Amino acid sequence: GFINLTVLSLISNCCLVPLSVTLMFQSFTESELQHVVGALLDRKRRRSRLDQSRRTKRARRPKPCSVRELKLTVSELGLGYESNETMLLRYCSGKCTAHRNNYDMTMEHMMRTGFKKKGRRDKVSNGPCCRPTAFEEDFSFLDDNYKYRTIQNLSAKNCGSGGL
Repeated sequence: GFINLTVLSLISNCCLVPLSVTLMFQSFTESELQHVVGALLDRKRRRSRLDQSRRTKRARRPKPCSVRELKLTVSELGLGYESNETMLLRYCSGKCTAHRNNYDMTMEHMMRTGFKKKGRRDKVSNGPCCRPTAFEEDFSFLDDNYKYRTIQNLSAKNCGSGGL
């Protein structure tokens, strides 16, 4: 009917469609043609999303291991202290790819292939960790009960690859 001709003209106008394909579409019922076109559109949407996620992943290159900063209250530290006093928490974040050694490369390979073959599902680190190599001076604050408190090794001064 009308939909078959409309869809056929759309398909023919947008793409170079061989005559045999055009004739094949003409033999379809309206519901068959709707099903085929729907499946093709779904496939195109999935492929488009996959291409988009690949582009997005390439655009988001991992940042190297470095110190980052976050302003928060002492209560938000999760150490059990109650205080509305704010602080600048310096923490380590990023990749340590430059310091990979044989262990790191072996773990990466085993995560991709070896552990599965051996029937293991262990969660292992396949790269060196981005951790503090030095800490800022001790942090002192007044808690909600008017007591002075001091926390050691809280805020990162420098960061680097952890482990040996």
